[in-house]
Amino acid sequence: MKKQLYTAIGLMSGTSMDGVDLSIIKSDGYDYFINILDEYYEYDYKIKEKLINLRDIISTETDLSENSHKISEIERSITLFHADIIRQTLNKYKDPIDIIGFHGQTIFHYPRKKITKQLGDGKLLSQLTQKKVVYDFRQADIENNGQGAPLTPIYHYVLSNNIHKKFDTKYPIGFLNIGGIANATKVLRISDKINKNLFAFDIGPGNCLIDKWVRNNSNKQFDNHGDIAKSGKIDNLILNQAIDNFKINRYSQSLDIKDFDVSFARGLSLEDGCATLTNFTAYLIAQGLIYISKNNNIKFLLCGGGRKNDYLIESIKNYLPSNDKIILDKIDNYELDGDYIESQAFGYLSIRSYLNLPISFNNTTGCDISSLGGKLVQNF
Repeated sequence: MKKQLYTAIGLMSGTSMDGVDLSIIKSDGYDYFINILDEYYEYDYKIKEKLINLRDIISTETDLSENSHKISEIERSITLFHADIIRQTLNKYKDPIDIIGFHGQTIFHYPRKKITKQLGDGKLLSQLTQKKVVYDFRQADIENNGQGAPLTPIYHYVLSNNIHKKFDTKYPIGFLNIGGIANATKVLRISDKINKNLFAFDIGPGNCLIDKWVRNNSNKQFDNHGDIAKSGKIDNLILNQAIDNFKINRYSQSLDIKDFDVSFARGLSLEDGCATLTNFTAYLIAQGLIYISKNNNIKFLLCGGGRKNDYLIESIKNYLPSNDKIILDKIDNYELDGDYIESQAFGYLSIRSYLNLPISFNNTTGCDISSLGGKLVQNF
């Protein structure tokens, strides 16, 4: 029996806090998916500055309550921004939209205390857009003793099926998303038993250390293609000390950008610090890929902004075994745009949430049982 198709807008703003990725997708919430439109909308300078300043002062549960007025003010600005870009998009795309997946902007994530905070007022967005909205995707997973992240693996699962059929890519198929944090997904095969065939972990920093170093030491926002790091020299003493002092012994915990800092590179030049931090990042990502691959021959498809950092990707490859068991390839080579995988995912997750289908699983977030997620609001 053919399942009903839904058209969804997915909205994602990552840890770089530079803007919002918007995607329109059509899916049945199961295994059918087509992508319709992808667009990027940059935050204006005031919103960006307020977000970064807010994130910098929120480190504890107490900080959330003490800054509640400031949080509410910025949350309203964020929501109005999202409503405006939806209106702009719908002026171009005239077909009906059934649902909006509104991730919001993460400012604090501490699953050990069952707290995660994404800025974004779902009720207000629903009122302004006159659409059903699903938001607050992570809290239900955390209440179910999960880590609240990563949430994109079930979408990777669907993509793997399309890629396998269209390009004859062999299972297992992996996905490496390099955003602020790096996370990896492994799909063993497609079957009715999703939880036994889908595995995912946060595996280390992604862009967060590199971006912070570049912002702190130059007038640039990031290391374009890794050119700054490429022109520097690795301080191997500092790098090896950092690696020894920060070991990920288990991958059952989600990671936040505040789990990492650039202080160990203090005193290095812009270029040398960037080279050293990039190699620290690459080493941890490589170790995570080795862990999740478990000696399988596996191709990881690269998503997220970090895939464009050529120096980072080459450095990851240098830390991988030389037996060609782990291959890295950009997802863009499979007729997908690696910039928009997460925004597409939250469109897909909103449909699954609307249909009361699980969005997280024991082997992706560590939740006790497969978990529903997201709050549905229709405020019009």
